[in-house]
Amino acid sequence: MSETDDTEESHTQWSGSWYSFPPIRNALIAAGIVLLTFTFSRIYSLPLVAENGLYAIAMLIGGFHWAQEGIEELVGEFEIDIEILMLAATAGAAFLGLWEEAAFLVILYGGAEGVEEYTFARTRASIRSLLDLAPEEARLIMDGSSQMVPARELNVGDVFRVKPGESIPTDGRVIDGRSTVDQAAVTGESTAVDKQEDDQVFAGTVNQEGVLDIEATTTFEDNTLSQMIHLVEEAQEEKGKSQLFIEKFGGVYSPVVLLAAVGLMLAPFAIAFPDYWTRRAIVLLVAAAPCALVMSTPIAIASGIGRAGREGVLVKGGIHLENLGKVEAIAFDKTGTLTRGTPAVTDVVAFEGTEDDVLGRAASVEQYSEHHLGEAIMEAAAERGLEQTEISEFSSITGYGAQAQLMEETVYVGKPGLFERFELDVDGIAAVEQLQNEGKTVVLVGTQSRIMGVIALRDEPRPEAKDVIRELHDMGVEVLMLTGDNEQTAQAIASELGIDDVRADLKPEEKVEAVKELTATYEAVGMVGDGINDAPALAQATVGIAMGTAGTDAAIEAADIALMADDITKVTYALRLGKRAQRISRENIVFSLLVLAALIPAALLGVIGIAIAVVAHEGSELLAIGNGLRVRRG
Repeated sequence: MSETDDTEESHTQWSGSWYSFPPIRNALIAAGIVLLTFTFSRIYSLPLVAENGLYAIAMLIGGFHWAQEGIEELVGEFEIDIEILMLAATAGAAFLGLWEEAAFLVILYGGAEGVEEYTFARTRASIRSLLDLAPEEARLIMDGSSQMVPARELNVGDVFRVKPGESIPTDGRVIDGRSTVDQAAVTGESTAVDKQEDDQVFAGTVNQEGVLDIEATTTFEDNTLSQMIHLVEEAQEEKGKSQLFIEKFGGVYSPVVLLAAVGLMLAPFAIAFPDYWTRRAIVLLVAAAPCALVMSTPIAIASGIGRAGREGVLVKGGIHLENLGKVEAIAFDKTGTLTRGTPAVTDVVAFEGTEDDVLGRAASVEQYSEHHLGEAIMEAAAERGLEQTEISEFSSITGYGAQAQLMEETVYVGKPGLFERFELDVDGIAAVEQLQNEGKTVVLVGTQSRIMGVIALRDEPRPEAKDVIRELHDMGVEVLMLTGDNEQTAQAIASELGIDDVRADLKPEEKVEAVKELTATYEAVGMVGDGINDAPALAQATVGIAMGTAGTDAAIEAADIALMADDITKVTYALRLGKRAQRISRENIVFSLLVLAALIPAALLGVIGIAIAVVAHEGSELLAIGNGLRVRRG
């Protein structure tokens, strides 16, 4: 059977009704002609020439699309495909005067072929329909006034306004306003995301509350939604190992079947009974055509890739969806993957005054700092409603922390090593050792003569990470952590999440070596990271999965699977989808082989006729298509 890349260009993205799809429409018209011809010939005894002529017209209409494809492949690529087997069977039946049987074969085969092409076209159209989510017009802001313009005319740098309830026409950066945006169409996230100045927004997402003024960062043709659709369409064309094997098998198998049928007609024993053996040869051509086998994998793969795309999971080819189903071990980067990627204050221990006093002093000193730990301390103080005190003589201490004049004394905020320089007994502070053993970064607050308190910070695990690890274990997948962070911190996070195998203090090249070791042990290894820093390890893994790649070209290019949202739960979704697609493909392959194993002997022994062979052949193909579509419903 023909596949997506073999269908006519005008059919590849069909969005109309199934009965108006050209191959199906022609099969229905042909069926109507055959039904009327058969009825009138029995009631009014039509002349044989007229009756056969009407059957021939029906065959021309019903077989136009698939016969054209078969002839083009034979002439242009010198390939004998399944269509040639069907043409030979049709011509043989007509030659023997079996015009009804020939028409029956053409209609059923044409109908099954049409259903196959329609399925591929609808799968393609379902992902392309995402473009409909982006509005056709945008409210362009120029010289203080707004005017509606076609969204496709927006240029990079143009400013447009989006009101509550409206969709965003193209990717951009918020320059004014605050709101929440439903990004489900692009990232698959189930909840709306808060947006404010400098935040990125994506085409096709829906503004829910406030008015947003947005500066376009891409044109309509290059926005994230368009990129997603392009990637999914390309991926549906890329074939996996199973599909390539089946196609190679079909390329050898079809000529062998044709030769076997010709051999039956020309064998010495057929000379005395030419009609009988010709009939048997025709039945063999129909029964042995491997349509269901050829369709066993591509339908499942195309459906799975299309479904994943609508969930914000970009699978960049059939081979990668197949590999997802084989993953036995998966390695996670820690920072930004298993954790939030930004440190947060977890503990405050006061030796002088209250916890708020310690945190308030630290936040006051850090208010001019650009260090990420300083920002986390200020954020924690803000959450407690603590106001910062005016300071003077602020300076950072490279590698240690910061200092500032606060209420007539110099206050220091920094690593324990900073206070060891002042000859203070840091090792004697039990809280410091305990917090460090928990994998937390410890910051001390004090002066050169005393320590006022301890602040502990940690890049906290994502709330959903523990459940994801548990689900992966339930699926029988080994879970590992590969991180450049220190052993103590890595072990603390891993213990909390339920990860046993931890490899810490790894440089990028050491992560690659670790993945190589894993691939020598397991059939397929997945690697999950941010898609940029972990690009070498992602490329080395059997399946590289990049998280949070919406609007990030480099991240999308770095991996085999791109998760548009910064959502770790999509990892288990992707693996389950891959395993489901693999299982359904195998079901179809086994079913198709069993059908051939039953029909070929029956055809050779004369147990079945043309009508039964056609019904069994096309019925098995339709069952394979229906089963393949179960992937998208999973």
